[in-house]
Amino acid sequence: MTMPDTLYGALMLSFIDFFTSMVMISGIGVVLALFPLLNRLAKIDEEALRKSHH
Repeated sequence: MTMPDTLYGALMLSFIDFFTSMVMISGIGVVLALFPLLNRLAKIDEEALRKSHH
């Protein structure tokens, strides 16, 4: 799909770029929000491993 080299094409490209960047930033936010949950799971597994070795 080609964009016309006009003001309309520039505005369409800007809107597409804006919404794509919002999707990417939201995706990064979701990944960052999952880190505390992964940390809790790792702590539980680590404690279980320590108990099993001693």
